[in-house]
Amino acid sequence: MADRLTQNQIDDALESSLSDWTLEGGDTIRRDITAGTFKGGITLVGQVAEIADSMDHHPDIDIRWTTITFRLSTHSEGGLTDNDVRLAAEIDRLAP
Repeated sequence: MADRLTQNQIDDALESSLSDWTLEGGDTIRRDITAGTFKGGITLVGQVAEIADSMDHHPDIDIRWTTITFRLSTHSEGGLTDNDVRLAAEIDRLAP
């Protein structure tokens, strides 16, 4: 099991390495990504799915034409963990 991050750890991650993410409700981080095309957005989702499966840590994903919204939280821990930060960094690496 992963330990929940403290508020200071969350703030530090959002201010430094995850500056495109926002905190929602205190226990979820969110990023909206606009792809160039619908197919490009679906390709991104597929790439994220591969990584998420390998990590056994899965984001909530909302697809609205070319806007893809990723929400990350470790539900089993009731908040954010290092797994969320690591997956967010992978999404950032793949994002257009």
